[in-house]
Amino acid sequence: MSARAVELFVDPVCPFAWMTSRWLLEAATVRDIAPTYSVMSLSVLNEGRDLDAGYRRMLDDSWGPARLAVEIVSTQGSDAFARWYTAWGERYHVGGQQDDRRAVAVAALEAAELPAELIGAYEPVAGDATDVALRASHDGAISRVGDEVGTPVISFGDAGTAYFGPVVSPAPKGEDAGRLLDALETLSSLEGFYELKRSRTGGVDFS
Repeated sequence: MSARAVELFVDPVCPFAWMTSRWLLEAATVRDIAPTYSVMSLSVLNEGRDLDAGYRRMLDDSWGPARLAVEIVSTQGSDAFARWYTAWGERYHVGGQQDDRRAVAVAALEAAELPAELIGAYEPVAGDATDVALRASHDGAISRVGDEVGTPVISFGDAGTAYFGPVVSPAPKGEDAGRLLDALETLSSLEGFYELKRSRTGGVDFS
């Protein structure tokens, strides 16, 4: 019996997407699943929206990591993206190296043993091939879950039922990671189920 497909859509700059990705890796050690990491973009999601100036600046600076991520997927494959995303997150999220995102992206390429020239996709160019690919990947998530969400988005099965989340901090370990996966997979099988939510307290716990 083949491993069950689980697809997680992330924006590289989102700390909660990073936490969810670490949980999914842990869940794969205790459950027979085949995680795939794909790209969505908070910059695309929030285009044209009236936002706080500080958040808008953050989004304007988030095109590059998402563009590079989708370029890696397009040219090197999803496994290569997973390697880069781990190297990126260990530096950017866990290590707090957030002053120069492009430099972190370059360092992550080297750590993931990916071609250095991929960084050429980093700078935003409206309408180029990378921009088109990013929007298509983003739409792959939004078409399943709707646009009243953020990142991450998790989908079960081949283009199956998708939800925003799960938002976790810290990321569950061991059997707890597996039990969370089981619960989410059960919810995804119920056609009439839509959402659960509670207010989040505290910051991101990377432990």
